[in-house]
Amino acid sequence: MPKRGKGYKEAVKLIDRQTLYEPTDALGLVLKSARAKFDETVEVHVKLGVDGRHADQQVRGAIVLPHGTGKSVRVLVFAKGPKETEAKEAGADYVGAEDMAQRIQSEGWFDFDVVVATPDMMSVVGRLGKTLGPKGLMPNPKSGTVTNDIAKALEEIKAGKVEYRLDKSNIIHTPIGKVSFGEDKLADNFSALLDAIVKAKPSAAKGQYLKSVTVASTMGPGVKVNPARVGAQN
Repeated sequence: MPKRGKGYKEAVKLIDRQTLYEPTDALGLVLKSARAKFDETVEVHVKLGVDGRHADQQVRGAIVLPHGTGKSVRVLVFAKGPKETEAKEAGADYVGAEDMAQRIQSEGWFDFDVVVATPDMMSVVGRLGKTLGPKGLMPNPKSGTVTNDIAKALEEIKAGKVEYRLDKSNIIHTPIGKVSFGEDKLADNFSALLDAIVKAKPSAAKGQYLKSVTVASTMGPGVKVNPARVGAQN
């Protein structure tokens, strides 16, 4: 266990670890317990009652948060010809094809946060699966990052689009903004994300879908949210 600083220990005293808080109360505690000298990111961690090893129980998608993420997102687009021009005009940070794939493979280059690709470029991008996949950077049609509408994809990503997907423990980890957003904006983003996750419930999922919901800032302790108070449990 890493050694916790005085600020963290003080923050923990604000929170009752046995209590399942209302979403707004939980976010208020996260803001009070954020003691870092930088503008911490607020994240939501959702454990789902599914088994992601089965294709029919996968949960994955993307949503544009009402107030964005507060983060400047660098986008790499794999495209050629007119689509390459469209990507550059739409504000892509990097655009290319085989040259970009080569740069990632040979130089270990990762100065980007999101990868978008036109469908015809997936034969090139597919070769990067073992490199991009573990970092959660592989383009996917479900998250809108494999598309011919490059301009729309870039507009949404720059506006604060976040992807949610299960990790190996069937937990979703997603940022919903910065501490500086304040409680109201974070609450809006929280609701939008959780509504999307609830709507994405696989028909094969049985029993309780939202097992646990926790919110936390980058350096702060987790605050548990009452899952029964989040979205529709059907």
